[in-house]
Order: sequence, then C-alpha cells, then structure tokens
Amino acid sequence: MTTVSELDQTVTDYRLSHVYWLVKAAKLAYSDEAEVRETTRRWGLDRCEFFHTKLDASFPIEDTQAFVAGSDKMIIVSFRGTEPTNIKDWLSDVNALGTPGPAGKGFVHDGFSRALDSIYPQVKEAVQELRDNDQTLWITGHSLGGALAMLASARMHFEDPNLLPNGVYTFGQPRTCDRSLAAPYNEAFASRVFRFVNNNDVVAQVPPEPAFHHVDDVRYFDSDGVLREKPSFTGGLTDGIKGLTSDPLAPGTDGVRDHFIDHYVELVEKNLS
Repeated sequence: MTTVSELDQTVTDYRLSHVYWLVKAAKLAYSDEAEVRETTRRWGLDRCEFFHTKLDASFPIEDTQAFVAGSDKMIIVSFRGTEPTNIKDWLSDVNALGTPGPAGKGFVHDGFSRALDSIYPQVKEAVQELRDNDQTLWITGHSLGGALAMLASARMHFEDPNLLPNGVYTFGQPRTCDRSLAAPYNEAFASRVFRFVNNNDVVAQVPPEPAFHHVDDVRYFDSDGVLREKPSFTGGLTDGIKGLTSDPLAPGTDGVRDHFIDHYVELVEKNLS
C-alpha cells in the first residue's frame, strides 16, 4: 500500500494522489476542532476556520460541521457526513424534493438545503477571506457531507459565476437534486466534479430515481477494490451482485459496510500502489 507523504499544493487537475488528500480531508471533517486545526497545519495549510452548527430539534440530523483550511496556494473546504443508519430512511422520502435550487435552478432535497443553510454563510465568508491570492479551491465531503459539498459548489458558482471551484470530490454521496439542476451543474463543472462510489454503497443509491438525480462524473470502486471510470450499467450490476455475495458471514450488510469513510480512504490508498 502506497500513501502520499506530502500534499502537493500546486495541483490544478484530476490526479489520484490529490484524491488521496481530499478523501483524507473528508474523513478529517468528522473530527473535533482541535484535531482539524492541528492536522491541517501539518498538511501545510496554515489558516483554518472550523464551523459546527446545531439544527432544529425536528430535523433528522442533529448538527452539521465543516472546515475551511488554506495557504497562499490552495484552499480546501470539507463538510462532515453522517452514518448510513442515520440517513438512509430519511433520504428515501421522495416527497422531500421541493426546495428551489441555487439561483432558482431546479429543485433539491429539502433536508440537504436546510442542512447547508445552517452553515453555508460562514463557509462562504471564510472562503472569501482566505482566498486572497487566487488560490485553487477544492471542496469535498463524505455521505451527507458529499451532498453539501455538491450543493455548496453550486451555490458558489451559480450565485457568483466568477467563483468556480477547481474541483469537487465526493465520497458515498446521495442523490441531491432533480435533472433541472443536474444538467447545468454538469455543464458548468465538467472535468471538475468526481463522485466516488464504493460498490454497493447504500447511501449512493438514495433518494430514489426518477425524482432525484446524480450529478456527473462517477468513479466506481468495484467489488475487488479496483477504481473504474464510467462503468457500464450491466457491468456495474454484475459487480454489485458479486459484492453482495462476497461476505457470507454478513449477508445484507454490504451496502452499509461499503459506505464507511474508512473504506473509501483504504480504497484510494490501494489504488495508489
């Protein structure tokens, strides 16, 4: 197994070595403020803003969390996710599609919109304050954090066309929006968005089609842990079945097991070797 010993802050395009740092940042978003600040400092990002907000008591998710860390060369924004047992049933509610998307484009999951509303103003302000040297901008997140990363990037660009992140890398992201938002998003963010999915990850399969739709561009870890680009439907279906039967000691749990952030980190590391 190979890891990358130092964050390359000059990267401007898609590289698996950069994916490694962004999946590490997605995992770091689950940590407390002290660990986030110390870790990003070790990565060479000498400025960091940490945000944690409580949500309404009636909301299925208790709180949300994010950090913005940067240097004079790059800025990373990372949103925290949640565990699949806390999100799957809630995301299965097709009736949650009803909130207008960024700049009035399409519609998004109401829960995602409310979660992002609680933290987006602080995140955007931090990005604007830190981005004082035309730094590259990267946004990441796992699970719910992946949905927030996608929607935050959409808000940034569609509300301010001059603010276009260099990359949006999500891991185990659920569907976030309808096709009316996905289409212009895919056009604006072509070659900038990479949505990583691990085999049968259950969260990546909800909320249900056709009301909800995924954005491009997918990168798929197959049942052997090999990273694939644009898998065919039949190939993905066959591989999914293989994944479901790969652990006879834990039938029916493959979709949950495939979702955990530690597995995404391990798979990126495996494919670096």
